[in-house]
Amino acid sequence: MRLVTDATAGLTDLVEAMHERIARVPGLGTPKLDGRAGGISGLVYKSIRGVTRVVGGSIDALLGLLAPALSPDDPSPERDAVVAALNGVLGDYLAASTNPLATAMVLCRDGRPLLLEKSNLTTRLPDAGGRLLLMLHGLCMNDLQWSREGHDHGAALARDLAFTPVYLRYNSGLHVSINGHALAHQLESLLEQWPHPVERLVLLGHSMGGLLARSALHYGLQAGHRWPERLSDVVFLGTPHHGAPLERAGNWVDVILGATPYAAPFARLGKVRSAGITDLRHGNLIDEDWVGRNRFARGPDRRQHLPLPDFARCFALAACVGQQGEDLKERLLGDGLVPLDSALGRHPDPARVLTFAEGRQWVGYGLNHLELLNRPEVYSQLRQWLG
Repeated sequence: MRLVTDATAGLTDLVEAMHERIARVPGLGTPKLDGRAGGISGLVYKSIRGVTRVVGGSIDALLGLLAPALSPDDPSPERDAVVAALNGVLGDYLAASTNPLATAMVLCRDGRPLLLEKSNLTTRLPDAGGRLLLMLHGLCMNDLQWSREGHDHGAALARDLAFTPVYLRYNSGLHVSINGHALAHQLESLLEQWPHPVERLVLLGHSMGGLLARSALHYGLQAGHRWPERLSDVVFLGTPHHGAPLERAGNWVDVILGATPYAAPFARLGKVRSAGITDLRHGNLIDEDWVGRNRFARGPDRRQHLPLPDFARCFALAACVGQQGEDLKERLLGDGLVPLDSALGRHPDPARVLTFAEGRQWVGYGLNHLELLNRPEVYSQLRQWLG
C-alpha cells in the first residue's frame, strides 16, 4: 500500500537523522544533534522533503527522487551510509518492489564485493589463511562502518591473530530469517571456494548481526551444510537476543531512548518500519516466528527458542551507558538500544535463557551501542578470547 505524504516526509526525516547520527563522530565537542545532515546529503534530503510537501506523493515518489542522487555510479562512504540507513528502515519494501536501492547480500573486502570463486578469492585475498573471520554489521549499517574512529576489529584481529576478515553487506530491513537462509548458503559457497582449508571459522556480529549469525547457523544445520563443522567461535557485540525496547516500547520509546541521541530517530517510525526492525521486538530468528502473523500487532513473545550451539564457543559483550550499580540504566537502557539482560541472553523464563559461560560474558560500563565497535577495552577482550 502506498504511503501518504506525511508518512513519506516523516520517513525522509528518519533516514536523514539516522545518517547524521551514524556519520557523526561522538565525543569531539560537536554541536548538539538536530536530526539534519549537512553537505551533499543535506541538500538531497532538503530537496526531497520540499518536493514531498509541495506536491504530495507516495513512497515510490520519494524513492524515485532518491535513486538518482544515490546512484551507485558515484560511490562514496556518505552515499553508502545513506543507502544502508534507507535499507534498514524500508528494506523489505525496496526488495519487494525490486527497487535498485535495495541492498543485495554480498561478501566484501575493502568495500568491494568478492566473487565466490577460488581464483578470484586468491587474487583478492592474498593474505587468506586457515583462520576465517566473518564480520556481520547491524541495523541501518554496512560493511564499511566496522571502521570507526580509525579502528576496525576485523583489521586488528588480522594484524594480531592472523585472521582473514571478510565482511558481509546485507539488507537489514528484511526479516532476519530471510537473511539467515541467504547467509547460510553464502557461507557454504565461501568455504567451498576458500583458497586454503579452513581450520577455524569465527562469526563476529554487532547488534542485529548477532541475530543473523544465529539464524544462519540454524538454517545451515537444517540444510546439512558443512560450514558449521568449521565453526569454532561466535561473538556477539550488543546483540538483542531477547529484543530491544526501541521496537517494543510503543509510546514510551521517546522516554527510554532520550538518553541516546543517535537512537532517538527510531521513535519516529510508527508503522513506517521494516520487517527487520519489527523482528527486534522479541529477537525473531526463524520463519516460524513471523509467518502468518501481523508483525505490527502487540502480543506475547511466541518465538521458538534456539539454544546456543554446544559445538562452538559463544561469547557475549554488552555495554551500559551508566556506571556499574546504576540498576535502572542497566535494566532499561543498557547500551542505549539493547538492555543488558537481552545482550547477555538472560530471560525471566528459564526455558529461554541463553547460557553463556561465566568467563565468556563481558560488560563495558560508560559505553554505548556504537562504541562497542571501537573502544580499546572491547577489542582487548576480543583479542583475549579469540587468541
